[in-house]
This record gives sequence, structure tokens and C-alpha cells, in this order.
Amino acid sequence: MIRHHRLLVTFHLLSDAALGLTAFLVAYLLRFQTGLIPITRGLPPLRQYLNVLPFIALVVPFGFYLQGLYRLRRGGSRVDDFFAVFVGSILAVMAGIVATLYVQTYFAGTAAKEAGAFEVSQLVWGIFLVLNVALTFASREFMREVLERRWRAGIGLKKILIAGSGDLGRLVADKILEHRELGYQIVGFVDDRAAGDHLGYRGLPLLGTLDDAAEIATREAIDHLYVALPPEEHIRMIELLENTSREMVDVKVVPDLLQVIALRARLEDLDGIPVINVNDVPLQGFNSLIKRSIDVVISGVALLFLAIPLGLIALAVKLSSKGPVLFSQERMGLDGKSFTIVKFRSMADDAERHTGPVWAIEDDPRVTALGRFLRRSNLDELPQLWNVLRGDMSLVGPRPERPHFVEQFKHKIPQYMLRHKVKAGLTGWAQVNGWRGNTPLEKRIEYDLYYIENWSVRLDLKIMWLTLLKGFFHKHAY
Repeated sequence: MIRHHRLLVTFHLLSDAALGLTAFLVAYLLRFQTGLIPITRGLPPLRQYLNVLPFIALVVPFGFYLQGLYRLRRGGSRVDDFFAVFVGSILAVMAGIVATLYVQTYFAGTAAKEAGAFEVSQLVWGIFLVLNVALTFASREFMREVLERRWRAGIGLKKILIAGSGDLGRLVADKILEHRELGYQIVGFVDDRAAGDHLGYRGLPLLGTLDDAAEIATREAIDHLYVALPPEEHIRMIELLENTSREMVDVKVVPDLLQVIALRARLEDLDGIPVINVNDVPLQGFNSLIKRSIDVVISGVALLFLAIPLGLIALAVKLSSKGPVLFSQERMGLDGKSFTIVKFRSMADDAERHTGPVWAIEDDPRVTALGRFLRRSNLDELPQLWNVLRGDMSLVGPRPERPHFVEQFKHKIPQYMLRHKVKAGLTGWAQVNGWRGNTPLEKRIEYDLYYIENWSVRLDLKIMWLTLLKGFFHKHAY
């Protein structure tokens, strides 16, 4: 397995480097040799671009390494792969620009002629970015298809043993069986109830007790042991982990999310005392600076380009019903602090004068005719780009809620307030997965906490893209 893994990583690394070199040379040819793009500053020799190839062969794999593309794992979606390749290619271009500029600056102090030997057209970099993303993603999709065909044919399957045949263990089995393209084969369960007359699940046998797990793992050549035991069996879980640690099996512990929703835990040190921080989030320090920079750039550019459409929508709101164009409302954001959200008014003025704060419902009589369209299309949310630019919100994050409702939810839903560890967002992971409007709040919180735990620039870009693809005219938007 280790040898196979290394061979596959080596193949991807060499393939990425080769495709990067190909994309760079083709970018040069498209820019200077095809006549499709006018040449205004003279024709640079091919040799000048050949000098840059060693940089390309290094920076492309380096950019992909930073995006985790060489940490092979089954189950990643095509969208995940695309954005990993996309962001990795951007990093490669940035590193290539910095490297070539550094070399030019170094040579400029000694030989002016050599200074231009590594100069690369900005347009070539842009064409290279597009080609490298296309070629690399196509290559990885081809390899994905080859592997999935092998797995569907029963070749190269990884054997799975599940410890625990209760609700959580069955949930794990369901997920694995639903995704046979991942190349997993469940051998069966182990559970202390095996001593009785307890049967297996979905045709999967109950092979023995937890004490038999190590022997079964060796006998059946198990690759992965999924430990899915309830919290009350934590002592048996520790014993199981100790017994299986002597075998060549990859152990994965599945937390009981049916009872507890926890964020990423991190081990800290308090003067020699190990302390587990169960509410640690990755969106801190430099990461928060990166996210803020993306918010400012994209929201600023969006407001500039959408100025005319925003003006037209504002005029339509003004002419269609009495009342102000914009609607302001208090919402709760980062660290539980309140801010004022701005939207296009979609309801009659003073809609809550007699009812107080209430949830919007389908066919809500308070919504105006134009407001119904704005809410269905999410166009009423566009003024929140100003909230993003101001720093009240982010482009991506949990949707902000009104303090009146927050006060109710925090007593009903475990760990509800953890969603306020990051800025509220214009869109979010829950929204692009369909959990918005009049949908179970528990599911929305589950997706919000997943986003907070797993934040990355790549995940933000993925959510923005999915918002553009399917975020408009959602059936629960009213």
C-alpha cells in the first residue's frame, strides 16, 4: 500500500511538472507565434522562455503541494479537485513571477543584457494559468476515472472493518455503501453484542466482539478500522485502540455526531499540563487577514461593476411600493456583537409593527410583488456587499441571525453560539447545500460548524462558485 501510494504521488508530481512545462510553452506559442494576439513590444526569442522552464517545473508542484494535492485520499469531489488545482496554479504563477523578477533584479546589477533573459509577458502568465488548470484537472479526472473503473471491477479495494453496530456504526456503513466509487469494501462489524443473537446490517456480518478486532484485522487483511462506538463505551474504545495498535491497520475514530457537535480539537500546553481546546478554529491570525483581503477586493470590485444594476433595482423598489429603498435590521455577528445589515426592502413598510419579530413564511402576505422576486432571486441581499466592504460581514460564513432569535436558539440547540466565532457571511456552506429558509435549523448549524472547522481559501472559493451556480432562485428562498 505504501509503495502504491508513493508511486501514485510520484506519477502525479511528474505529470504536474510535465503539464506545467507544456502549458508554459503553449502559452508562449499562442501569444507570439500564432498571430491571434497583436505583438506590440517586439518578439522575444524562444530561448528567453526556455530559461524559465526550470522555475515552472518547481513552482507548479510546489503550488499543488501547498493545496494538499499530493495527500491522496478517496472521496474528494470533482469540485474540490478543481479548486485545489485552480488555487495551486495561482500560487505557482505568483511564485513564478516573484522568482523571475528576483533573477531579473539580480542580473540587472551586473549585466543589463542578462536582466531580460528571464522576462515573461504578463499575458503569457495569464494564458499559462488557464492552460495549466485545464490540462492538470483533465489529467486528474482521467486518473480518477481509471481508478474508479478498477474499484468497480473489484480491483484495488480497501477492506473496512467497523467497530460498533449501533446507530453510528450503521450510519458509517450506509455512507460507505452509498459511495462504492471510493473503492471501499466493508468486511463486517465487531461489537460486544456478538455474544448474543444480534444480527448484522444490510447483509454485512457481525464477525465477533471488540476483543476479536485485532485477530480479525490480521485474518481479513483489513486496511481501515472505523471505530463508531457510543460515548458510554469510551473505556472499551481505549482498549480497542490499544489492541489494534499492534496491527498494520489504519484506525479512524468517528465521533458520535448524533449527540455532540464539536469543532476541531487542538492540544495545548499549560506549563506541562495537556489541555484540549475543543473549540479551536483555523480562521485566526494570518488566515483572517487573507480572508479579509479577499473580502475587500471582491466586494469592492462587485460594488463597482454592479453599480448600475443596483441603481435600477433601487429605482424599481422606490416606484413599486411606499417606503424606503433600503431596509436595515440588527443582526448578530462575530463574537456575538451586533451590527446593522442592509438589504433592499422587499416587504411593506413597517411589516412587523403589529407582530414583532417573526420568521418569513412561504407566500408571506407582507412581501411586495417586486419583493417576492427579489427574495426568490436573492437580489435583495446585494446591498450587503457594503457590509462586507465595511468589515461587518464576510463574503462567506454563517448567515447572520437577529438577536431576538439568537436568544431563543442558543438555549435549544447545543453549541449554537459557536457559529459566531467567525464573521457572518453573504453566503455559506449551509446555503449552497440547500439548508436555508424554512429548513431544520439543526442541519444548518451542522453545516455552519463544518465550515468553521474546515475553513480554507479553497473552500471559500468553492462556496462562491456554487452560489453562482445554484444559489439563485432557491425553493426555500421567500
